[in-house]
Parts: sequence; C-alpha cells; structure tokens
Amino acid sequence: METDGLEWLRVPAQRLVSWGAAGAMVFGGVVPYIPQYRDIRRTQNAEGFSAYVCLVLLVANILRILFWFGRRFESPLLWQSIIMIITMLLMLKLCTEVRVSNELNIKRRSFADFDLNYFWHWSKFTDYVQCVLTFTGVTAYITYLWLDSSLFVETLGFLAVFTEAMLGVPQLYRNYQNRSTEGMSVKMVLMWTSGDTFKTVYFILNQAPFQFSICGLLQVFVDIAILLQVYLYSSYPQKPASHPAHPASTKAL
Repeated sequence: METDGLEWLRVPAQRLVSWGAAGAMVFGGVVPYIPQYRDIRRTQNAEGFSAYVCLVLLVANILRILFWFGRRFESPLLWQSIIMIITMLLMLKLCTEVRVSNELNIKRRSFADFDLNYFWHWSKFTDYVQCVLTFTGVTAYITYLWLDSSLFVETLGFLAVFTEAMLGVPQLYRNYQNRSTEGMSVKMVLMWTSGDTFKTVYFILNQAPFQFSICGLLQVFVDIAILLQVYLYSSYPQKPASHPAHPASTKAL
C-alpha cells in the first residue's frame, strides 16, 4: 500500500517538474532583460545596452521558428522564440525612444533610406519593425520554396542556434582586447553559464534536434572562457589597454 501511495505521488511530481522545466525554458531567456528594461526606462539612458543584441536575437529566433516548420521540435522551444521576439521588440521600442529624445537636432534616419552606414540606427521604431517584417517575409518565402530539402532545413536550424550561440563572443573578444574584465558583471556571466547549462541539458534530455545540443555546448564553452578571463585578469593583471573599456553586453540565457 505504501508503494502504491508513493507511485500515486510520483506521477504528479514528475508532471510538475516537467511543467517547471518547460516554463523555465520559455521565460528564462527574457528574465535578464526585465531589470535592464526598467533601468533604461528609469534613467532614460540606453547607452549601456547594444541594439545589436536585439538584432542577433531577432534573427536567431525568427530562423528557429522557420526551422520548426521543417522539423518539429519541443513546443516550449517554439514559445521561447516567440516570447524572445516580443521582448526584443519591446527593448528596441524603448531604446529608440530614449535615444531619439536624447539626440536633438540630429538628422532622422529611416529603413527606407537603404543607407548601410546607418543600418540598425534608425530614428523610429516602425523602421525596425519594417526591417524585421522584410527579413521574415524573405526568409519565410525561401523556406517555403526549399522546405522539402532536408539539407536546407538542417542548415536553417544550425544557423538559428549558431547565431544565438555566438552572442557571447563579442564580450569574450572585448575582454581580450582590454586585457581586463573591468565593468563586466561576474554575476551576469554566472547567470549566463547556469542558464546555458540548464538549456543544454534540457536539449539533450528532450532529444531536441542535434543543432540545439551542439550550439548549447558551444554557448557553455564561451561562458566558461569568459569566467576564465575573469580569473586570469584578476589574478594576473595585464597591461592596461590604451582605449577605455566598454560596458558589458547582454545576452539571452
């Protein structure tokens, strides 16, 4: 009887853990951006946040959604992409409004100018939306034409997760250039590492497409490399760089 009772409790417990893991996958990636959004809104200063973070994550998650049409994967991963796209659009909207309000008497730039020198530095949020919709439309049409090609579908999936996996590389390179991690939050890097580790384990246990697992391991490797930089540059200080350190970038979990 006692065994039967424990068995009755085990099934709901497993479901609860499964729902919790799925919820963490869906919303965990956007958690670091909540305090950053509030901070930008409070200070009316967006200089510490790079709009290119939004560009990389928008491209990565749009490609991941298109990959889903060619090869179905776990629904929490699909919802994660949808939530991340919405979050990045909200971040772009706020950053654009703050930046434009602080740049008086500056010539307005728009997506319709087709000026590569000002790509992703436009004056209105609607220009970013137009760019995202254009990219989505073009890639969706190409995907529709090549959806029957397994090589194309697998390549699309790899590009989606590889783009996101490379998000921490600029921070790694910036630390190397500066020979220092000054100004970078170690807590944030630890959050990256724990989040990417959880995500990679989730991919492996749920038998997600192999691209997810490989690029998840790559993300963990980049995170560990940054933590090693923290240790090396603090234990063995290098010659200061001639240029000032830049603010730390932000990436998704």
